[in-house]
Amino acid sequence: MEASAHIRRILQRLPDSPGVYQHYDADGNLLYIGKAKSLKKRVASYFNKQTYENGKTRLLVKKIADIRFIVVETEVDALLLENNLIKEHQPRYNIELKDDKTYPSIVIRNERFPRVHPTRNVVKNGSEYFGPYASVKTMNAVLNIARKLHPIRNCSYDLSQKNIDAGKFRACLEHDLGNCKAPCVGKQSLEDYDAGVDAIRDILKGNIKDLTRTYDKAMQQAAADFAFEAAEEFKRRKQALQKFQAKSTVVNPSIHDVEVYSVVSDPSAGYVNFMKVMDGGIVHGQTLELRKRLEETDQEILEYGILEIRRRFDIHSPEIYTNLPVRPIVQDIKWHVPQRGDKKRLIELSERNAKYTMLDKRKQQEQVDPEAAQNRIMETLQKDLHLKELPVHIECFDNSNIHGTNPASACVVFKKAKPAKADYRKFNIKTVQGPDDFASMAEVVHRRYKRLRDEGEPLPQLIIVDGGKGQLSSAVGALEELGLMGQVAIIGIAKKLEELYFPGDSIPLHLDKRSESLKLIQRMRDEAHRFSLAHHRKRRSAAALHSALDDIPGVGPTTRRKLMEAFGTVDAIKAADEAALLKVVSLKVAQAIRSWAAEED
Repeated sequence: MEASAHIRRILQRLPDSPGVYQHYDADGNLLYIGKAKSLKKRVASYFNKQTYENGKTRLLVKKIADIRFIVVETEVDALLLENNLIKEHQPRYNIELKDDKTYPSIVIRNERFPRVHPTRNVVKNGSEYFGPYASVKTMNAVLNIARKLHPIRNCSYDLSQKNIDAGKFRACLEHDLGNCKAPCVGKQSLEDYDAGVDAIRDILKGNIKDLTRTYDKAMQQAAADFAFEAAEEFKRRKQALQKFQAKSTVVNPSIHDVEVYSVVSDPSAGYVNFMKVMDGGIVHGQTLELRKRLEETDQEILEYGILEIRRRFDIHSPEIYTNLPVRPIVQDIKWHVPQRGDKKRLIELSERNAKYTMLDKRKQQEQVDPEAAQNRIMETLQKDLHLKELPVHIECFDNSNIHGTNPASACVVFKKAKPAKADYRKFNIKTVQGPDDFASMAEVVHRRYKRLRDEGEPLPQLIIVDGGKGQLSSAVGALEELGLMGQVAIIGIAKKLEELYFPGDSIPLHLDKRSESLKLIQRMRDEAHRFSLAHHRKRRSAAALHSALDDIPGVGPTTRRKLMEAFGTVDAIKAADEAALLKVVSLKVAQAIRSWAAEED
C-alpha cells in the first residue's frame, strides 16, 4: 500500500533494533501500538503489501499519518513495554481485554482478632488479599473449609484488650452454633486466634499439604500425651483438609506451585485460560477473552494474557506450563510445553476450559446476533482454506446411482453459511453411460456453470465436490473448459477420513474434527447427498412404475387408465381386436396398439 512522503522518510530512518512503534492518524490520535524484533522490517511491512485479507488492517494502514517509536534492548523488553503502553492508552486497533470486571477476593483484615471474609474492594491498609476468584462458588468453598477448621468471628466489634476487659460485649448466637469461640468475652486468647488465622492463610495460599502434615504431627503428639479429645479434633481437621484437596486434585500431587496457561481462538477473539496448581490441586482458575484488532497470532495473545493475568492476580510461581511455545517474557521462570503424562493432562484440562468459554460466547452471540455468528463461521472457513474471498456463496455437488441405473446428481447452495433451498438444483445425467462418477461430475459441473456464465449470474466463492482426487480433477477439468478455473475456489472432500483435497495438490488437508469449518463442509456434503439420493429414488420409482403401454404412440396416462379399466391386463389389451379397441380409443390409437401387439408377438 502506497505510503505518504512523510511516512517514507520515517521508514528510511527506522533502526534495525527491537522496540515499540506507535501509529497515529492525521489528528494525532493513537491508533495502534506494536512491538518488533526489528523496527525497520516490521513497520515497513505495513506498507509493502498491496492488499490485506483483514479489513481492519487495511483501514488502519489507510489512516496512518505519523509513526513514533521507542528502542529497547531485547524483544522481551519490547513486549513488556508494549503491554504497559496498551494498558495505559488502550488504542482502538489493539487487543481488547473484555472481561475486566471486578472479581471477589478473600481478605484477612489488618486488625486485632482479624476477620476473614469476601470483598470486591481492595484497600491498601495493611490487610492481606487472596484472589481474585473468577468463581464465587470456588471462593465460598475455600472460605467455608477454612472457617470450618478454624472458627473466626464475623462481627465488626473493636476487640481491643481494653474493651474486652471492660465487658462491653457478650457472646452471640455464632458462639452458640460453634462458629466462633467468643474472643469478645475472653473465651479465646489472641495467640490461639492468630494461630487459626495463620492456618487459614496457608489454606488460602494453597499450602494444604504442609498444613495436613502439621495436623498429623499435632494429632500424634496429643495422642502420646493422652489428650484424646485434642487428638480427635486434629484428626477431624486433617480428614477435612484431605477431603477438600481430593475434590480439586486432578494430577500427581507432586506437581507443586505451577501456573498453567492455554489459548484457543476464532477470527474475532482469543481465550486464555489460567489455572494455579498447588500440590496437584487446582486452587484458582479463570479464562480471559481478548478481542482481536488486527491479525494477532495465538502466541501473541497467549503472551499478552500471561502478562495480564500475572499482573492482575499478583502471582509469582517458579514454573509455567503452556500449550504453545512462548518466548521467556518473564525472567527466572521455568517454561515448559508438556507432551505427556500428568502435566499434559493439565494442559488438556486448561484447553477444555478455554474452548468451553469460547463456545459459550458463540452461543450467546448466536442468540443475540445470528448474522454475526454466520460471519464468524465464514471468516473461519476463509482462514482455514486460505481463500481469497469470504465464502458467502458456496455450492456442493453429489452423484447418486445404483449400478449405473437412473444416474442423478444434485447441487445444494448455502448462502451466509445457511441453506438457500430455493437455489438447489437437480440433474439427470445425459451424456454418461454406466456408473462413471468422474464423468458424471464433469457433466453436471459443466452444465451448472455454463448456464451461470451464459446468463450472467454470479459465481460462488467456493465449490465443494463430494469425493476425492478423481471427482475433484473431473470438476476442475469442466471449469477449465469454461475458462472459470481462476475465478472460483474448489475443493473435494473424501468420505472415509474427511480429507480435503485442493487442485494440483496430492497431499490432503485435515481440519480439526471439532472445527466449525469442517462441520459446515460436512453439513453441505450431507445435504447434497440427501438431496441427490432423494432425486435418484424418485427417478427409480418412476422407472419401476413404467408400463409397456407407455411406449405406444398416442397412449398417455388417461388412455392407459381407460384401457386397463376396460380389459384388465396388458395381455388382454394385446389380444383385443380392432373392433374391441374402438369401443375405448380412437381409430388411430387402436391401429397403433395393434401394430405394437404385432411387434411384441
